[in-house]
Amino acid sequence: MYDCVVIGGGASGMMAAITAASNNINTCIVEHTDRIGTKILKTGNGKCNFTNMSMDSSMYQNDNKEFVMEIIDRFNVSETIAFFKRLGIYHKDKNGYVYPHSETAASLQNALRIEVERLGIDLLTGIECETIEKNVSEEGKLHYKLHFANNIHKVINTKCIIIATGSKASPKTGSDGSGYKIAKKLGMKIVKPLPALVQLVCDEKYAKVSSGVRSTGTVSVFCDGELIAKDYGEIQYTDYGISGIPVFQVSRFAVKAVDSGKKVQAVIDMLPDFSDEDVNYLLNTIFEKNRHKTVEQFFEGIINKKLVNMVCRNLKTDINQTLDNAGVKCIKRIVENMKCYKYNVTGFKDFEWGQICQGGIALDEVDVNLQSVRNPGIYLCGEVLDVDGKCGGYNLQWAWSSGYVAGVSVASRVKSARSWNGGYYEK
Repeated sequence: MYDCVVIGGGASGMMAAITAASNNINTCIVEHTDRIGTKILKTGNGKCNFTNMSMDSSMYQNDNKEFVMEIIDRFNVSETIAFFKRLGIYHKDKNGYVYPHSETAASLQNALRIEVERLGIDLLTGIECETIEKNVSEEGKLHYKLHFANNIHKVINTKCIIIATGSKASPKTGSDGSGYKIAKKLGMKIVKPLPALVQLVCDEKYAKVSSGVRSTGTVSVFCDGELIAKDYGEIQYTDYGISGIPVFQVSRFAVKAVDSGKKVQAVIDMLPDFSDEDVNYLLNTIFEKNRHKTVEQFFEGIINKKLVNMVCRNLKTDINQTLDNAGVKCIKRIVENMKCYKYNVTGFKDFEWGQICQGGIALDEVDVNLQSVRNPGIYLCGEVLDVDGKCGGYNLQWAWSSGYVAGVSVASRVKSARSWNGGYYEK
């Protein structure tokens, strides 16, 4: 019988297992794909932005941000950096975004895998846990039996379990929502999982005209006319809608509103650095000196011509006419639309595209040690819980911190039981 079985070999699962095993807890990882840490390889475009120097509650977007920060404070950014340094992973700080010095996700994944091997943690891959059975002996000793879908191992007995199965985002990496099924069978509540940090689908008629453009801007999301989220950065214009980091940052709010059947608009300021004074100067002084130019020529030193084309098509304005023919009122309308270009958000890309999920196992299903309030000896960590952070290493920091807390909590429970020669009792 194991002291602890960790279900899921992703970032939080490996951290939980390493922490438990480092405290002399006999530990096993069960992973339903053929390798551990696969999703790590996709983070930070393969460079693995594994934490961030700017860490506070505003970086998390779920309902109970304070709970998230309580967990993170127990294994903070400095401790995370020190942990990986001990594993040979030096870090590189880019404006607060922290990467491995090698700037390769594989180096961090491999360091964790090697540490799992060094600690003698049993690793069972290619098997999927289907159900968890609770067993209490006549003496009152509690343990659990894990049953598997493919019956490679009929049953595994363990005193404690850590569920670290991830969410439904990026299912090809093994994060396919299987943990939700296990949790439901254990009586846990699930907040509806939806994609987050994901592209938005819009009904823009001329989207193909601007497809492929990357341009700095501000994106504001309105739900039934009320501003619910806003961000700034490089926006990517696509043939289906909009993408890019600022879109990802606001997407969880847009996705939730669309899923609720509400009217959602994304309003883009394509010229965020143009003040009212700049616009007035453009429409007066610069306009008067460039009357001979076409509309396209007038704007080409200001903004990508594909965006000019899209705006003009929406306004039914000839991009090839001269400013003299167009008139200042026409140019003013174009600039106003560039400053407030409206997309009707009709949908979003699915879990395969989402970097993470919003939703998951409700946070009131766990206590301050991440132990299930319904199932003593079962702990949860990582993205399987209803926690979602912004882009920038915040979701991986949650994985490291929650994995550490779960591992330490298991160790404390097991050692307490050993010290009084008892079992694992129902409370």
